[in-house]
Amino acid sequence: MGSGKSYWTKQLAKKYKTGGYDLDYLIEVKEEKTIAEIFTEDGEDYFRKVESTVLKWFDQKKTYVLATGGGAPCFFDNMAWMNKQGVTIWLDEPFPVIASRLVPEKEHRPLIAKLSDSELLAFLEKQRAERLSFYSSAQIHLQDETITPDSFKKALAKL
Repeated sequence: MGSGKSYWTKQLAKKYKTGGYDLDYLIEVKEEKTIAEIFTEDGEDYFRKVESTVLKWFDQKKTYVLATGGGAPCFFDNMAWMNKQGVTIWLDEPFPVIASRLVPEKEHRPLIAKLSDSELLAFLEKQRAERLSFYSSAQIHLQDETITPDSFKKALAKL
């Protein structure tokens, strides 16, 4: 959440002349509801099941760039599935950078909508700790100063 996945998906899709997709957007289209509405009306468990189902639609595609939500790798063996399908990249931004991006859009993000700004930092730290084992199994790990167009090119060339 807030690491720049959607932004970099667009950039990489353009650079590599392939389709760029946002998993959350596809879920909203399929369900005809916003992510916030799905969480509120159907709950997180339902959302995670739909998320995994929509993710697995991509087994039919050969070339694409996909931004997943931050929780997608953590459920239903999604990370293992993604690693088998192609290249996975963990965008590891510092918490203050992520928080500064999220504060203006908190109301649209169900997991953080009711948090104060100070609670947001604590939430991000806790969430990362809980998800670290999934994130660390990504094939490429880019951190704040290495998240540049050139760093993607170099990292992908090594594979």
